[in-house]
Amino acid sequence: MSELKVGFIGLGYMGRPMCRNLLKAGYQVTVWNRSRPGIEVACSHGANEARSAKEVARASDIVVTMVKHGGDTAEIALGQNGLLSGGRQGLILVDMSTIAPAQARSIASRLREEGMFMLDAPVSGSTPRAEAGTLSIMVGGPADAFDRALPVLQSMGSSIVHVGEENGTGQGAKLCNQVLVLVNLLATVEALTLGAGLGLDVRRVYDAVKDGAGGSWQFENLGARLLAGDLEPGGTVETVQKDLDILMTAAEELCMTLPATSMVQQLYNAVEAEGKGKKGHQAMAAAYERLTGVRIADHASK
Repeated sequence: MSELKVGFIGLGYMGRPMCRNLLKAGYQVTVWNRSRPGIEVACSHGANEARSAKEVARASDIVVTMVKHGGDTAEIALGQNGLLSGGRQGLILVDMSTIAPAQARSIASRLREEGMFMLDAPVSGSTPRAEAGTLSIMVGGPADAFDRALPVLQSMGSSIVHVGEENGTGQGAKLCNQVLVLVNLLATVEALTLGAGLGLDVRRVYDAVKDGAGGSWQFENLGARLLAGDLEPGGTVETVQKDLDILMTAAEELCMTLPATSMVQQLYNAVEAEGKGKKGHQAMAAAYERLTGVRIADHASK
């Protein structure tokens, strides 16, 4: 068992399997969450329960957070019963949420004033990859803190890259990742909708092209879900819309035009207007179905 004591806050779709992998790796893990179900799952696998983020900090050398919004990260880190009030000098916050780069820098700066450190370490990968411990993790922050936290990160991910010593660089890399993810998904939905519109068996189209030059993780995995008519989430439309807000704000600050990403955001606006905000990312297909009258799954052989 490792001597490092780890805290974990944020036990949702992704956080639960990530926490379980830390326990499997032999870490003593103390958890807190705003709702009971996540705590109960983690404790059933051997975690210890705390009553607040402050208590997690007191029990931990490294605290991992995996929450929805930057405001949540800030409250957990700096709030009245947060890590800042319970942590000792040398504590490392590893925030694996997706938040704005500027917000990561701001939180890190406040922690640094009290001798604590922060790594912004957002992830790429679905719930199955969280379960398998094969997430891609992009990290920003001080090299010494990264070196200390690396074994913890290796329990949750298979690709771990230290992007830069400045806080916010990990989050910047995540924004680049989201452009690739979402524009690839846009292409996936558009290609399969075209195939269905042409009267093709889209399952055969899928098999024909998935290993070619146009193949991608999005096409192979979320394309397969669309063939089955499966819109259930690994990550939700609501969550990706939060990422898109951060991404487009960053682009606006740079006076940079991102036309394909802008189109993705507009399509997801239409999906949310249909009440499908809690469906998976692949629910982008619902917007195409409304525009074209073509449903991909109706043209896939069984």
